[in-house]
Amino acid sequence: MWGRSVAAESVTRRLWRRARWFVRDRWPDRDVVREVQGVRMHLPWSHRLPDYARVAPDYGQNLIRLAALLAEGNRPLTVLDVGANIGDSTMQILEATDARVLCVEADGFFVNYLERNVGNDDRVAIEASLLSASADDVAMSPVRVGGTTRFEPGASEVTAPTVTTAVLRERHPEFADLRLAKSDTDGYDVELIPAIARTWAHSRPVLFLEYDHALSRLAGNDPLALWPELAELGYTRVAAWDNSGQPVDQWAVDEIAQHTAVLDVTDGEVAHRYWDVAVVHGEDAVGLAAINQLVPVTQP
Repeated sequence: MWGRSVAAESVTRRLWRRARWFVRDRWPDRDVVREVQGVRMHLPWSHRLPDYARVAPDYGQNLIRLAALLAEGNRPLTVLDVGANIGDSTMQILEATDARVLCVEADGFFVNYLERNVGNDDRVAIEASLLSASADDVAMSPVRVGGTTRFEPGASEVTAPTVTTAVLRERHPEFADLRLAKSDTDGYDVELIPAIARTWAHSRPVLFLEYDHALSRLAGNDPLALWPELAELGYTRVAAWDNSGQPVDQWAVDEIAQHTAVLDVTDGEVAHRYWDVAVVHGEDAVGLAAINQLVPVTQP
């Protein structure tokens, strides 16, 4: 869930923050320990999470609150964390509620931090693989920027093996009844989320993803194709938050496409908006109640 602009700041503060990033990016491998959003964690000095959390205290907390509400009717909560990064979301979910989490992370650089943070926690399983929607084995190389990794076709660096959603489920049968699936894969989310929904169709997990038009298209995916795919699988409602974690609105899955044009607005340089979205199956009463509590409908 790393964003390029998480909240309004004064020009002076923004310039100062970016100057610090410039310095920290010179030593990206330096290991530091920070308490972020109530959780103590190892992370690379260049990581942006502490800065985003300082500027926007609700940043990333939508996922944690959603997990806590879902856990009220399902303990322990079973969670799939795709693009687990350093394990920050997983650690916060485990702090907030009774849960078991399957972390999937393909970038070995961040797997090292993931292992340090949650590798000894028996509530967590780590899959150091690149999740794929199909069995096509395409070499992918990591592109790291400020605490996140985007994968591009190529073989400039050795990457983790590829695993399909079906094989992932077979390897980790303890997560067969998945309740919450989170994906943050910088543009591949709109491809992976339908595959996850199909693989775990029997348990109808709530789907939480970073919905970014620009990154999706950069990865060769059509972000608008996501919605009819999920509608066919029985998903009916979508709740959206902006990139600082503030509620936007809630819509029917078959109506949301007409509301997404704002995500293509530019500031003269690049598209800079994305939403976090939670998508709920029509037969999931607990999930529907959870998003109704977190993101009340403002438009009829």
